[in-house]
Amino acid sequence: MTSIQLLTFYCVFVLTASLVGGWIPLLVRLTHTRLQVATSFVAGLMLGVGVLHLLPHALYQFGSIDRTVRWVLGGFVVMFFIQRFFHFHHHDVPDEAPSATGELGGACPHDREHRLRDAHHGPQTSLVEKSAHKLSWVGAAAGLSLHTLINGVALAASVEAEAQGHPAASLAGLGTFLVIFLHKPFDALIIGTLMTTGGWSKAARHLVNALFALAIPTGVVLFYLTAAQLSHETNLFLGAALAFAAGTFLCIATSDLLPELQFHAHDRVKLSVALITGLLLAILVDRFEHHGHDHSQEPPSPEKAG
Repeated sequence: MTSIQLLTFYCVFVLTASLVGGWIPLLVRLTHTRLQVATSFVAGLMLGVGVLHLLPHALYQFGSIDRTVRWVLGGFVVMFFIQRFFHFHHHDVPDEAPSATGELGGACPHDREHRLRDAHHGPQTSLVEKSAHKLSWVGAAAGLSLHTLINGVALAASVEAEAQGHPAASLAGLGTFLVIFLHKPFDALIIGTLMTTGGWSKAARHLVNALFALAIPTGVVLFYLTAAQLSHETNLFLGAALAFAAGTFLCIATSDLLPELQFHAHDRVKLSVALITGLLLAILVDRFEHHGHDHSQEPPSPEKAG
């Protein structure tokens, strides 16, 4: 299977995941705990892929630690400011969702914790409800689209880097694909939830979700268009794309994981297990990926390292 065929296969699955994420608010009502456990799992996978997959590939392409970490830092900072100014990246459910009460009808630990915080700081609202008042779905969609375009570039770069010297690599870029595939429903869910809160029709939500789903293949096309213009510096371009993507993955993963330390003490065991499971999957994926090169060898263009 060639890189283009593999990327087409990946894009079809990601498109499906995005569409499913947009339909979730219409089909089911998520609980807070289940959503947070899923978020921890995906964040662990994203952290592992960023550090164990994208970063080593970027270093191999650059042949320079300094240049690699500069692009990692750039990716982290860019994603940080995208989140800061668009306020799009949160995974929560409205307070009236089933998570507000325990399965037996009593208050769950999360509900009790929120009531204790209310006593000291006044009534609290969910992040979804805050976003609905502070930011329209258009702003969220814009921020998520930028984030997703970067993911599309990362997916293409990962496939190309891992298929180098092995064009028929059947599982090149698997780790990056899994991160995007599992994270995409959350992103589509955010837009769908904000549009639902804003009173938009189902037809409008389906249309916006379908357009948003095209962001990944658009990022893939953008990667190849740029690569064609920089064909004389392929290794440097690949290194930059991979390191930048690693920085964005680290930013997204930490923004999901760090709030758990303060606000999710009641579910610390579940969330910790989910995190470790995601990390272990990232390690396991490495055993099934077909690498076209050995990271212990010299990079393809050491004379270009700076």
